[in-house]
Amino acid sequence: MSSEFVISLAEKAVYTVLIICGPLLLLALVIGLIVSIFQATTQIQEQTLAFIPKIVAVLVGLIFFGPWMLSTLVSYAKDIFGNLNRFVG
Repeated sequence: MSSEFVISLAEKAVYTVLIICGPLLLLALVIGLIVSIFQATTQIQEQTLAFIPKIVAVLVGLIFFGPWMLSTLVSYAKDIFGNLNRFVG
């Protein structure tokens, strides 16, 4: 295996991880921003108030994006296992 091949393989792995985690992280970021604006507006300084909406939003996002995330991950794994002979030999 050449160094370019290993770098391209690692690049594809990092890209797949970012694509899979991106929607859930973006959803948690938006919900956290909304809760922070709500806390600043109402002057409620409770630290644990942001956790429950984020958890609920991420669980709903998992239900909504789960099949797409799973198919992307299975496609990547199928590609890796399909080309296993190139990696070993």
